[in-house]
Amino acid sequence: MRIDIITVVPDLLKSPFEASIMQRSIAKGLVEVHFHNLRDYVTDNYKQIDDYQFGGGAGMVMMIEPIDKCISNLKSEREYDEVIYMTPDGETLNQGMANTMSLKKNIIILCGHYKGVDQRVRDHFITKEISVGDYVLSGGELGALILCDAIIRLIPGVLGNETSALTDSFQDGLLAPPIYTRPAEYKGWKVPELLTSGNFPKIEAWREEQAYQRTKERRPDLLDED
Repeated sequence: MRIDIITVVPDLLKSPFEASIMQRSIAKGLVEVHFHNLRDYVTDNYKQIDDYQFGGGAGMVMMIEPIDKCISNLKSEREYDEVIYMTPDGETLNQGMANTMSLKKNIIILCGHYKGVDQRVRDHFITKEISVGDYVLSGGELGALILCDAIIRLIPGVLGNETSALTDSFQDGLLAPPIYTRPAEYKGWKVPELLTSGNFPKIEAWREEQAYQRTKERRPDLLDED
């Protein structure tokens, strides 16, 4: 998979891709991530990429021309499955969306800033708009990082255990059940005996029941969607 991220602050994005799972995915050649500074696509001395709103109002707006130049340049080199805009009023990211996105070959992610982008960008270039929650961030970069992490960990070969991602919360519409590791007893706090019994069919049934109960208590809205 190739991910091209368009941003006005590329330095904000780089370090997460230099560590942990995202770094390993790049080192294995499973993912390519490229950052594109929007200011490289303007010619004036001030490197201006935003301007005042037509009609007045608070907040600056990202201009269409540099975004057009950047996206058009990328599209001249390869085909893209999606051109994504990170925005609070987009479709809320969930596990099903991450699963679908992980199957794509090439995607562009545009990070908004200031008050947002000229609406013509959304009308003519963007194929998918994604939100990471009902709140506003200073820019789309942190949302883009969340999206990338959610997608990349699902790509075959990225995780050490291929089944790990398949048992995450939300994959089956439920939250994950409680999990434990050694020691079996600590300060008198014991792991449920069933988990150390070796009876895997019963363990699996216990986990399914625990996942359902946890979801019912903490996120009943997920059950209502069934």
